[in-house]
Amino acid sequence: MGKLRVLSGRDVCKILEADGFVAIRQRGSHIVMQKRSGDTTTTVPVPDHPELKAGTLSSIVRQSGVARTLFES
Repeated sequence: MGKLRVLSGRDVCKILEADGFVAIRQRGSHIVMQKRSGDTTTTVPVPDHPELKAGTLSSIVRQSGVARTLFES
């Protein structure tokens, strides 16, 4: 496993959108991304911050199911 890059919330949203996620809503500083596939719906909140902490980014990767390599440097 490589090291995660320092990404902003908007950068993470772009990566998720490329994988089929759609921005459903935004309230305050959090953007809610959602992906529907078959009978399941995956919802991931993304903080709209200039830099996401490593733990937050790791949690987003885990919840989304997107390949970790897309977020690595």
